[in-house]
Amino acid sequence: MSDDNTTHGLMKSDRPVGIVGYGAYVPRYRLPATEVARMWTGGVGGVPIKEKAVNGLDEDVISMSIEAARNALDRARIDPQLIRAVWVGSESHPYAVKPTSTIVAEAIGAVPHTQAADWEFACKAGTEAMQAAIGFVGSGMARYALSIGMDTAQGRPGDALEYTAAAGGAAMLIGPAGEAVAFIEGSYSFVTDTPDFWRRAHATYPSHGDRFTGEPAYFKHVTGAAEAIMGALGRTAADYQWAIFHQPNAKFPQRAAQMLGFSQAQIEPGLLSPRIGNTYAGSSLIGLTAVLDMAQPGDRILVVSYGSGAGSDAFSLEVTERLNEVRDLAPRTETYIGRRIEIDYATYTRFRDKLKLS
Repeated sequence: MSDDNTTHGLMKSDRPVGIVGYGAYVPRYRLPATEVARMWTGGVGGVPIKEKAVNGLDEDVISMSIEAARNALDRARIDPQLIRAVWVGSESHPYAVKPTSTIVAEAIGAVPHTQAADWEFACKAGTEAMQAAIGFVGSGMARYALSIGMDTAQGRPGDALEYTAAAGGAAMLIGPAGEAVAFIEGSYSFVTDTPDFWRRAHATYPSHGDRFTGEPAYFKHVTGAAEAIMGALGRTAADYQWAIFHQPNAKFPQRAAQMLGFSQAQIEPGLLSPRIGNTYAGSSLIGLTAVLDMAQPGDRILVVSYGSGAGSDAFSLEVTERLNEVRDLAPRTETYIGRRIEIDYATYTRFRDKLKLS
């Protein structure tokens, strides 16, 4: 990827590329936030979201990634043997040593002539993989590269994260701009060493520094990345029909939007956290799938992720005519959100293996 603007750090590939296929997956189980409050605070206090998606006993990052990848392939209508990279970003890979990506690549028929790797950078692992895919395809090394952001519900019992930490994510197949449903105008990354969230080796649950999560972590990076890419492209919030910001809770993305000049109407379609929680590595990408499910040719979309530790990736997209042709070749994100089975805290505890019997 060439640095066309050394002042702003805007990254544009040598060859024009875009999203040629996209797909989401959200498991059907839902844990109401009121259940968490009932268990730990006697129902006292506000809850940040309505409910969160929880993966079932037979679901993990691998199985959910395969579902999202197949949806992306259905919309792209390409031979999976043409995919030269399968990259999965997650905080909850099933194996410490054994890649998620090789299993996904095998399941979708992309092996053996493909590169495979797992990515980590907290909640921006999915967009990190997407940015690498842009460079991989844009350099001419590959025609197609698949990037996925997917996670399972994590959170220490009784911790604030237990209200929001959810399961689900999305897959983005990157390819030539001429085949794209959305052309990628450019991307930008904003990174510092800000330790607001971490999980050490062998620790079961993540930890977080409460006072760092908003400032100087989330807002500094999200607004920094958004302002930089818009400045480099000569754009303002008014030039975009839609915007998606990472959604650790219901309030942060709305505040970030206001700080940047975006209206509630611009962010509402991609604001899924109140309904399914924070899907971590899949948060920004699944928000993008919801917007693509309703966007029209010519619409511009701003996507900004956030990963604790800390960094943000920003993307500027323009929707093409092809989106209307392929949108309904796979289930829409709203379809997954709409099929729900409510569970209680005890079932959630069993599904997430929080009760250790030995």
